[in-house]
Amino acid sequence: MAEKKDEAAPAKGGKKKLFMIIAIGSVLVIASGVVAYLLLGQEEEKPMPNLVNEVSQVGAAKGEGPGTIGPMVEIESFVINIIDDKDSRYLKAAITLEMDSPQAVAEVKERMPQVRDAILLLVGNKTYNEVRDLQGKLQLRIELMNKISEIVRGGKVRRIYFTDFVVQ
Repeated sequence: MAEKKDEAAPAKGGKKKLFMIIAIGSVLVIASGVVAYLLLGQEEEKPMPNLVNEVSQVGAAKGEGPGTIGPMVEIESFVINIIDDKDSRYLKAAITLEMDSPQAVAEVKERMPQVRDAILLLVGNKTYNEVRDLQGKLQLRIELMNKISEIVRGGKVRRIYFTDFVVQ
């Protein structure tokens, strides 16, 4: 009878060791999977090539190289409530317009209330998800360029620069 008790004792110790080895192995496998996912699985979100090309080409005048800079008009910073299902969100932005001629600059300054109104209405109808990433900002830039170019009849907006852009 004493022999049976001695045989059972090492078996329990062996099961504990086996359980510990399996537990440690499982933790190592899970940890290495998490590390691999973090290092390899997350790729930087890239904008659609067509959208980037469209932004770089919209408003560029014929015959002018990419390094040519037109006259600029700064639009003061503004705060706009944007649409969100869960929270109250807002966008704070400042914009600089690059125009194609000095006459267009004068017209934008003269029509600044109309320009600001158009910006406020356009941006105010955007959702948080539409403006939080790079693609959304590029799309917003195109829409603003088109809208402001409709208002300004004596010239065109060549480019729009966001000099301040905060979404909360």
